[in-house]
Order: sequence, then C-alpha cells, then structure tokens
Amino acid sequence: MNILITGGAGYIGSITTRVLLDAGHSCTVVDTLENGHRWAVDRRANFALGNVGDAALMRSLLVDIDCVMHLAGYIEVGESYQNPEKYYRNNVEAPKVMLEEMVRAQVDKLVFSSTAAVYGEPSQIPITEEALTAPINPYGESKLRFEQLLDRFGDSISSIRFRYFNAAGAMPDVSLGEDHDPETHLIPNILRTIIAGEDRFVLFGNQYPTVDGTCVRDYIHVFDIAQAHRLGIEALAHGFKGGIYNLGNGNGFSNLEIVDGCRQVSGESLAITFADPRDGDPAVLVASPQRAADELDWHPRYSDINTIISHAYAWHRAHQ
Repeated sequence: MNILITGGAGYIGSITTRVLLDAGHSCTVVDTLENGHRWAVDRRANFALGNVGDAALMRSLLVDIDCVMHLAGYIEVGESYQNPEKYYRNNVEAPKVMLEEMVRAQVDKLVFSSTAAVYGEPSQIPITEEALTAPINPYGESKLRFEQLLDRFGDSISSIRFRYFNAAGAMPDVSLGEDHDPETHLIPNILRTIIAGEDRFVLFGNQYPTVDGTCVRDYIHVFDIAQAHRLGIEALAHGFKGGIYNLGNGNGFSNLEIVDGCRQVSGESLAITFADPRDGDPAVLVASPQRAADELDWHPRYSDINTIISHAYAWHRAHQ
C-alpha cells in the first residue's frame, strides 16, 4: 500500500514508518518538524515539510495514496492548559482540512493516533473502549473532538482510532527513540537524570488513592504501538470497517515502581523528592487491550516493564 503518515518524523511516527517500510509498504511522511526530526525519517520514505491544515499540500500528497495514518498533533497536557486554543487549532481544525481533502481524493481509510486521555478519571479499571469519555484536560478534549469528526466523516472514511496509554521504549536496535524538547515523559526524564550523573529526581504528587500514593500508568512499548498501526491499516485494506482500540499492556505501574525499574536497569541509585501534583493527571490509567487482541490479532511483544526501560536506557545512553 501507499501510505501517507502525518507526524512521521516524531517518536511514534518515525518508528511506525520504519515498521511499515519493513513490511513492504510505501510511505510518504508529512511533518512540520516543529517537534519531529528530519534525521528520524527513514531514507526509504518520501518526505514533505508542511502542515495537515494546508489544503493545497494535502491535495498534492494524497495523489495515489491508499490510506492515511494520522499521528501529527500536540501532546503536552500542561501546555494544553496554558494554550487550549492552540491545541484545538492544531489537533482538530487543521486535520479537519486533511479529512476534507481525503474525501476529495477518494482516500477512504485512516488510522488515528488518539489517547487514553479521552477517558479522564475512569470509573472502572481496567478501562474498556465502552468507558465514558470525559477528558479532564484540553489535550484529551482535542483528541476526542477529532474522534467525533471521524464519526461525521464516517460515510466517506473508514477509520481505526488507537487510544494509546503510555508509549515508552525505543527500537530494540537503538536506531530510533524518544527525543522531545522539552521532555515531559517520566521514563526518559528519569533515565536522563541518571545518565547525567544526578542523584535526585522530582515526582509530581504522592497522595493519590493508589498503593504508594503516586500515579499508576499502563506502559506500552513503542514498537508494539507501531505494529498495531500496521495491523490496523492492513485490516482496513482488506475491508475492515474500523473501530476504537486501546493500546496498552493491561498492567499498571506506579511512578515509584517506574523509578525502581530505572534503578534496576541502570544499576544506579536515585533519591526521590515530591512536588505538587500536576493539573489534569488522573490517578490510575490502565487499559483493557482485549479488543485489539481479539479483532486485530495484536499481542504486544515487549510487555515486561524492565525490557521497555532497558530499550529506552540503551537509546538515551547512545544519544546523550
């Protein structure tokens, strides 16, 4: 298939592009490079610099494209509170232009990178796809708004929406990994602290209603996320009508357990201090990934948390 990948220069996008190319697909990446990196785009892929809200650009790129994989978007919860309009413009209004151009070009298949943040504070754990969607931050709200747009375009575009839990890790060969600036994700920030030789790390919040008072999250290896995207796009190509799928391991780890895992993998000690909790951080987010297993035959290869951390650690050591 000829696949257009938006945000394909980013962390998840670049690894997904690699997986798709290795599976024999042809890929065109479009990215603003605002948060992505040109070096992360596989040389076998075509590349276009630009925004999905540019109708003329999208019209030119959608020629001879079979399907779109939409991974572009802003992802920082804290920033979304500071500038919710920016998140609405970039995560909803701009890709709406893309959907309109897809309809014009008769490209009728799309896989969307959504988020567990659409669930807000879940009433039951693990979270199934039938759970109430009630985002508690503007980032999650923007992702849900785009999902609702996909419902409106449903007569013309079949879509799969993957609701990620916490993406982590790196390509096992250490060729691609997480490189955000600024970095706000827990595992890379802990590992960067350790690699820098610092002996203290700050966690946000220690009075959540969890076993040790810190947030609990479901961590999913980025390579397994990429494989889910491959399975999803191939299912759509074979006539699958689409659906909503959680991408997680079904296991939760507290922030303190993640710190301990980083200590074990690195062999280094690290003291912890606590700061006030961040706005928009639910206490527990753990997925039920059963639907993806049943309907897409998706089974994570790297589900052990120390394996996930070890791949991330190797990446950060090699690219410090």
